[in-house]
Amino acid sequence: MLKEIRIFSIILMITALGYISRTTIKSKGYYILEFLISNNSALVTMDNANGMSSPFSANTILREGNGILFMETTDRMDPPSLVLCAIESAARVYPDRPVAFFMKGLEDITTEEDEKRARQQFPTLSSYNNVYLFPLRMDKLFKNTPLKPWFDKVNPKREVYWTHVSSDACRFALMWKYGGIYMDADVISLYPIPQDHFVAAETFTTTSSSVFGLSPHYQLAWQFMENFVENYRGEIWGHQGPGVFTRVVKKLCGMPVFNSTDDVMCTNISYFHPQRFYPILYPSWRRYFEVWQNLPTFNYSYALHLWNFMNKEGKSMVPGSNTLVEHLYQKQCPTTYGYILRNEKTHI
Repeated sequence: MLKEIRIFSIILMITALGYISRTTIKSKGYYILEFLISNNSALVTMDNANGMSSPFSANTILREGNGILFMETTDRMDPPSLVLCAIESAARVYPDRPVAFFMKGLEDITTEEDEKRARQQFPTLSSYNNVYLFPLRMDKLFKNTPLKPWFDKVNPKREVYWTHVSSDACRFALMWKYGGIYMDADVISLYPIPQDHFVAAETFTTTSSSVFGLSPHYQLAWQFMENFVENYRGEIWGHQGPGVFTRVVKKLCGMPVFNSTDDVMCTNISYFHPQRFYPILYPSWRRYFEVWQNLPTFNYSYALHLWNFMNKEGKSMVPGSNTLVEHLYQKQCPTTYGYILRNEKTHI
């Protein structure tokens, strides 16, 4: 009997020790899990504080790499109607894609109130739910790219074409980081561009820098940035924009030859015919501000570049003028046209 009691006591002790051990392990596991959850929450909070996971950040809105990108590299916060028309036309042609306008003069956007306040400054754009405004911070944009060492040492005050040179650099970095389609702010969209990866001919011997499309972190964008830095000549107009594109394209596939209005290929991306964006070449830029007896159809064009840099005379769209540009405004950016027609402010 005594022997049986001893055996029962030993079994009871082993059972108790097992229960205590399991409870301890479970408790430790709970605290480990709680620690991981707590720290993960802290990391998420830190990300939000840095704007990395904010629902209003470019990283979030443009995460699918399908954005239509515009930018303003000056501190100007009252863009002319052509800029507003370009953005509105893109918002209408690409209703299912985010249209992003990066502005150097825009304050940081981290909250819903910041986003609403920014949109309200541009009433012609505020009705389009796919239009987003983001601040343009070059020092952050160029980080971890070949452009950063150049940007750190360049002196903007000594640059002849700083606004344009910095714009050239920004478009390469924006496309490397976010991907999508980049457009100059004087490009009015007509029809959706069917390809995701493309560059375009401006003439039969030069490649355009005004419109191009790539995926995020596409190697070609990196090559553009490297060429920009290696061959930097900021005092030569166009050397850092069309010059970069032309030099890289020639290196990759020679200068493509067009035998018709069809596009051709350069390695594995489309090389668009000049008709796609430049049916009216820069020497004839005034044609946009003239009355046409028969309006062109632009059947071979996805968008139109209006050569704003050439417009030293300050020509603009005038309601009732019956010019080509008025017809483009009426059809492609009717909200902007309506505000101008009623003489209402397009910027608050």
